Amino acid sequence: MTAVAAREPAAELRRITDRAWFDRPSAEVAPDLLGTFLVHDTPRGRVVGRVVEVEAYQGPEDLAAHSSHGRTDRNAVMFGPPGYLYVYLVYGLHHCANVVCGPGAKPEAVLLRAAAIVEGASIAREHRGAVPDERLAAGPGNLGAAFALNRAHNGLDLLNGPVWLADGHDTPAIERSPRVGVGYADDWAAAALRFSIPHDPHRSRG
Repeated sequence: MTAVAAREPAAELRRITDRAWFDRPSAEVAPDLLGTFLVHDTPRGRVVGRVVEVEAYQGPEDLAAHSSHGRTDRNAVMFGPPGYLYVYLVYGLHHCANVVCGPGAKPEAVLLRAAAIVEGASIAREHRGAVPDERLAAGPGNLGAAFALNRAHNGLDLLNGPVWLADGHDTPAIERSPRVGVGYADDWAAAALRFSIPHDPHRSRG
């Protein structure tokens, strides 16, 4: 466990319960998510991770966003109220977790790309195996696995469900860069909509 994780006692977690906090453009919510805590109260116990890397997806005009193809059964939660969890399956293997944002009914979201596990590492390892601590939730598919998330959690309300977000204890430095794996999205591929905590060892390798 890192020095950062060691000084983040889970007992001090304060759930974010203001829906207006999520009711903003994804490019505003994304950097504010860095340093917050993702929590999943699973049947096996609690898993907590400090968010260190995210990507913003800006709605129908953003060719990399799922909502650019219109509403489907898969992405319907993006077209609802902000503050809900959007979980999708990629390559038939990996579950990726997203925070639905606004403004209003505009279907924007933030992909949770990486987190530093600070509680529940043994539960995370049930799904991730014998990997180094800093790789438990490094990368969106690994994060989904470490937090035991799947399509059954799609559409959960982050304000009062078993998956939730808590305030961070500090405001980290932020690095911006292009998103990963969106080369198909024309000019949007170069947009600096990936936000991360510089030099954090828990970031993804993408």
